[in-house]
Amino acid sequence: MPKRSSKGFAALRREREKLLREMSEFQWLVRGTYLERFSTCSRPNCACHRGRRHGPRSYVVVTREKRQRQIYIPKKRVEALRRGIAQYRRLLEIVDRITSIDLELMRGES
Repeated sequence: MPKRSSKGFAALRREREKLLREMSEFQWLVRGTYLERFSTCSRPNCACHRGRRHGPRSYVVVTREKRQRQIYIPKKRVEALRRGIAQYRRLLEIVDRITSIDLELMRGES
């Protein structure tokens, strides 16, 4: 691997700072999976028991205490949920990149 110049290290530090700023702008972080499903109710004469089920209803599937849980999300909060899931995925990408930058800086900077 070729040695980096001080300009190269400066560029890495700038990229790292930019990624840290991006992380600070996240509003929601959700580690989970979005799910829509239809359901039946407890009323025996309801149309849902004859094929017209209720829904779709929105849920997020998360793992808590080593078990998967489905948590209901009201329709008005679905967009926030989707943003939270996307931001969580972006967070993982950023952490991976910052790790690479930090290791490179540790190896080569004096």
